[in-house]
Amino acid sequence: QVQLVESGGGLVQAGGSLRLSCAASGIIFSINAMGWYRQAPGKQRELVADISSGGSTNYANSVKGRFTISRDNAKNTVYLQMNSLKPEDTAVYYCKMYRPGRDYWGQGTQVTVSS
Repeated sequence: QVQLVESGGGLVQAGGSLRLSCAASGIIFSINAMGWYRQAPGKQRELVADISSGGSTNYANSVKGRFTISRDNAKNTVYLQMNSLKPEDTAVYYCKMYRPGRDYWGQGTQVTVSS
């Protein structure tokens, strides 16, 4: 059974940093692209960043230069380093594994940035 478990969310002041982790189990991690999405109250879920199996990355314009996505295939884990956080980054952050025919999602972790 595939499981994605996020951790690392919390409350931080504007300008601060957090690092999110997403640990995968039940599946071969290294061959799958991974992504981080977020959903703020009353808004649609949106892509934050993703990373291919080969390490190529892609970022939403709103987080470029502030967030960094990375992966450690030995630990079956993808990370999202978030720096210079802003109140508008407040959302539930979800990890996603891209698979042909079906994607998998984690349960989400709350990130709250106070002004």
